[in-house]
Formats: sequence, C-alpha cells, structure tokens
Amino acid sequence: MKLQSKKPTVKNPATQFTGDVWVDMIGVPQDEGQRASTARVQFSPGARSNWHSHGLGQTIHVTEGVAWIQAGGGEVLEVHPGQTVYTAPGEEHWHGASPDAFMEHLVMMDIPDDPSTATTWL
Repeated sequence: MKLQSKKPTVKNPATQFTGDVWVDMIGVPQDEGQRASTARVQFSPGARSNWHSHGLGQTIHVTEGVAWIQAGGGEVLEVHPGQTVYTAPGEEHWHGASPDAFMEHLVMMDIPDDPSTATTWL
C-alpha cells in the first residue's frame, strides 16, 4: 500500500475548454498493465469542454451542480448529482456546467497503450 501525495489543482487550457475549468488527478496507473485514470473536474458556470472523444471511452459521474452533456449532435442531457453517463470509445461529445451554477464531476477512463490517443480534441 502507498499513500499518494496530492497533486496541485491544474487549470485546464483555453484551447480545450471555454470558461474556467480545473482538474485534480485522483488516480493514475501505478504499475505495469494498469490503465485506469480518475480525476475530479470543476467547471465554473457555463464553462464546458470543446468537442472531443476518448480512445477507450469515458465515464462521467456528477457530484455537484448540473452538467450538460451532448454526444454526436444529439440532445443535450441534463445530468444531476449521483447520475452517471458513459461515452463509448471514439464517441464525439462535450460536457460542462449549466449557465447558472458551478458543476463538479468525476471522470474515469482507461489510458491506451499510446497515451496520446486517450483524448482526441476536435
């Protein structure tokens, strides 16, 4: 067992997000063969990601506020605390906060053998 040190909160780049978005990495692969990555992401009101996809998919679990999530030009889902959304590998989507409140979610995803393919920004 190993207690992990807390990593600093990082503001996500404006090239990938609109508005202010911060990420805290919770868990990353520690040993050979592991792929799981988990992060806590906080969005200011109205902030959102740009369109993107994930090579091995992504699970989003809302913990605070109201998230808006859209995939492939479909309907915008309103997701509340305690609800979870899964985006399939390669599914183009965006996610962010409703315009009137902060939003926080956890993201869980597996990192591919080539980490540069984990997220493709469109």
